[in-house]
Amino acid sequence: MSCQKKEEAVRETTVAYAVDRESEKSLSRMTFEEFLAWGDEDIWVEWVDGEVVVLTPAAVKHQRIARFLVDLLGNFVLMRQLGEVIPAPFTIKLPAPQKRGREPDIVFISRERLHRLKPTYFDGAPDLVVEITSPESFARDRGEKYVEYEAAGVKEYWLIDPDRQQAEFYRLGEDGCYRLHTAGAEGVYHSEVIPGLWLKTAWLWQDPPPAGVEALQEIGAI
Repeated sequence: MSCQKKEEAVRETTVAYAVDRESEKSLSRMTFEEFLAWGDEDIWVEWVDGEVVVLTPAAVKHQRIARFLVDLLGNFVLMRQLGEVIPAPFTIKLPAPQKRGREPDIVFISRERLHRLKPTYFDGAPDLVVEITSPESFARDRGEKYVEYEAAGVKEYWLIDPDRQQAEFYRLGEDGCYRLHTAGAEGVYHSEVIPGLWLKTAWLWQDPPPAGVEALQEIGAI
């Protein structure tokens, strides 16, 4: 799939992965403004081409990894005043021509782009998006959302798969295409959009994951 044909790719993946929404419930069509007014924090939903899609609840292991990453990234960013880390449920409205209101598991918004942060959503592409997959979301996270985030200009995309104990880190190149960056032989990934932050992937698979403060101490942040 050529990343040079952004709009075509988004349309293709929308159709291709629509069949994987067996465990989702589609609601009536509405505008993005109606979607914001309709939803609340107790419902995990996304807005796709004017259609509201209700997503399935997350599993315990998903939530443990999400809590660890929010703690680690959130405190690191806060201490260095780099911007803001926001966990789900929180909507990001991807730039036109895409008609997408997604709810990633975690987003990082740099200080320079906080002016685009609205009271109930972020208008544009975050600097970093983290998606933690589940059997229900696997195809969507690796297909639709991968293409959408790439087309929108999300600089860094972390795809965490608890079932396979696999972490993939994608960075946007100058050509607008994602490139896969591995954690290396030592299993450590250094973020590009959050300067100074590194992640030991083994932390993600611990049961339970380490406390965020322990990871911050090992990083040398505190």
